[in-house]
Amino acid sequence: MTAKVYFSREITPEKVVDLYRALGVQLPGKVAVKVHSGEKGNQNFLRPDFWKPMVDEVQGTIVECNTAYGSVLGGVRDHTESHRKLIEYHGWSKCFTVDLMDAEGPDAVWEIPNGKILKENHLGRNIENYDSMLVLAHFKGHPRGGYGGALKQLSIGCASARGKALIHSGGVTDDTLETWKKHASNVVFPEAMADAASSVVKHFEGKLAFINVMKNLSVDCDCCAVAEDPCMKDVGILASLDPIAIDQACIDLIYGSDDPGRDHFVERVESRNGIHTIEAAAELGFGSRAYELVEL
Repeated sequence: MTAKVYFSREITPEKVVDLYRALGVQLPGKVAVKVHSGEKGNQNFLRPDFWKPMVDEVQGTIVECNTAYGSVLGGVRDHTESHRKLIEYHGWSKCFTVDLMDAEGPDAVWEIPNGKILKENHLGRNIENYDSMLVLAHFKGHPRGGYGGALKQLSIGCASARGKALIHSGGVTDDTLETWKKHASNVVFPEAMADAASSVVKHFEGKLAFINVMKNLSVDCDCCAVAEDPCMKDVGILASLDPIAIDQACIDLIYGSDDPGRDHFVERVESRNGIHTIEAAAELGFGSRAYELVEL
């Protein structure tokens, strides 16, 4: 089945809302808004004021989870106290209600019966307090996954610290210190991400929307305290009800670009086997790689 992906070359907070409205969906009940709030020192993440009109549109709550890397990558978001301080420093708490979903345990544990690698997903337990989810992704590169978009937000983004360790290790360990010694291969890791993402899509089935913003296109993620500066010019905003289609559309825009930095970005994606996350997700059947790009 072909999914619709709406696209605008104009990148403004107001245009984000326009593309969301083009989806023709009204997210019901209490809306979780998944963002990447940015690691300490990161210069590329999208700031709260950029997302504010969109979050206000759905009257949502910003949701985040603790990380599994901490000092390994120079971050501070692996502990609730320091993570909350950074969220406040970055201005999220001033603009929104923010829920650090795994601040208190135990984790929510969702089964993945047909998972390629993982048979269960461990998430911040507060995710079960929400009726629907809006996934706001800053599309960019990623040191481990090759790229980060909607599928990464659904998987690593919604996972608790222990859940992140399980994804990164391909189910070998939930120990956040051990996972970096047992990091999964570039086949197993993207398949584990796809597995985890599938459980979130199943839980919120029919009550999800996705927006990817192709801005500040660094090969590094917003989780990097020391990130490489953007290598490509900004591309635009995309919106869809299908997380696989929207990520595929972003990848296609990268590959089809004549930007001088395109090859550097593509090298990051291919060297990490990043497309395999999309392939594995499509095989699990919770979306489609086929899409119609509708430019607004």
